[in-house]
Amino acid sequence: MTLKLLAVSASLIGFALTGAAIPGICDEAAPATPITVAAASQATAPDFTGITNWFNSKPLGIADLRGKVVLVDFWTYGCVNCVNTLPHVTDLYAKYKDKGLVVIGVHTPEFPFERSASNVQAALKRHGITYPVAQDNESKTWNAYSNQYWPAQYIIDQNGKIVFQHAGEGRYDEIDRTVAKLLNANS
Repeated sequence: MTLKLLAVSASLIGFALTGAAIPGICDEAAPATPITVAAASQATAPDFTGITNWFNSKPLGIADLRGKVVLVDFWTYGCVNCVNTLPHVTDLYAKYKDKGLVVIGVHTPEFPFERSASNVQAALKRHGITYPVAQDNESKTWNAYSNQYWPAQYIIDQNGKIVFQHAGEGRYDEIDRTVAKLLNANS
């Protein structure tokens, strides 16, 4: 084994043991901790732009949602990590929808076949998704949020400010606590 091959092997083992992402190889990997958006220029939630279809709802805008706590969930039905988060998102919606939570799924396709509205509709039915879903085929809303990962969740407070951001699977209890805290602050 050459020295170079040994070094590459050791690096890969190190990545595997620590759970770190390998840039360019593991693009769906997420940071281990949630990202709190602090910069004023990024604090206000962008509007939904370039949406080709709305499912389970009429078209919505961020301004329409003021006074509500909003969870924006970027996903695509072909992403296994996204599919793994859907039961948690749908459970959160069921738990808090009558208390002021609005969940907006933003379906941003990674592959051409995910652009089909009928395929998205079938995925919504398959996963029991009843909350509003925006089909973002041109990634315009994705880009407005400067999003980089599937899945990614953004929690927006009643004033339209992003107060919590998380990419990847997990942090379900923390997301629940954040939503509950925001909803209780308004009651």
